[in-house]
Order: sequence, then C-alpha cells, then structure tokens
Amino acid sequence: MNPLSKIRHFENFHILLWLIKDSCWLMQWKLAGTIAFFPAMAMAIYICYKTRKQALPFLVNVAVLCWISANSCWMFTEFYNISGKLPALSLFGLGLVFIFIYLYHVIVKNSLEDENG
Repeated sequence: MNPLSKIRHFENFHILLWLIKDSCWLMQWKLAGTIAFFPAMAMAIYICYKTRKQALPFLVNVAVLCWISANSCWMFTEFYNISGKLPALSLFGLGLVFIFIYLYHVIVKNSLEDENG
C-alpha cells in the first residue's frame, strides 16, 4: 500500500479543521476560532511528522503548516488587536520558500534527469 494514501485521510480531515477555524474567524467567534486553532495546527504538525521521510510531500506539508500558522497569526491579530502581521508575513514567505523548493525539485531536477537519463 502506498504510504501517502494513508495520510490523504488526515489531509482531508485537516481541511475540515481549517475550514472550521476560518469560518469561526469570518463569523468573529473569538473563543471558537481560538479553540479551533489547536486541532487544526496539531493536525498540520502531525501530517508533517508522518511525511518527514518523504522529501517532496514533506516540503508541501511544511508549506501548509507555514500557511496555517500565518493564517492563524492573522486571525489572532484581528481577534485580539495584537501585532501579528510581521510574523504572519514571515510565515507566508517561508511557506513560499518551501513551495519553490518543491517546484524546483519537481520541475527542474526531473527535467534534468529526463535529459540525462
């Protein structure tokens, strides 16, 4: 069995958790959004942990972790009127770095291997 097929269920569940968190944010339900942050973040960390030995899926999942972390900083900035835009921007940027590394491996390295192989 493909080891990534097992993690797909967790990824789909993570999307549900993320949507719940973001829906609470949209509705300005501070307590519910704050509570929903924890399982969404825990699932993102768990998915990263489970894919840590597979370089390409791990890169994408770390980018998602950065994204939900940035998204949550932004949410907390709005909920609690705290300074969090710079950390959010930094985390979004870090997520982009991981995605660009992923794309480099998928596009550039694979095309180089195809030319040489």
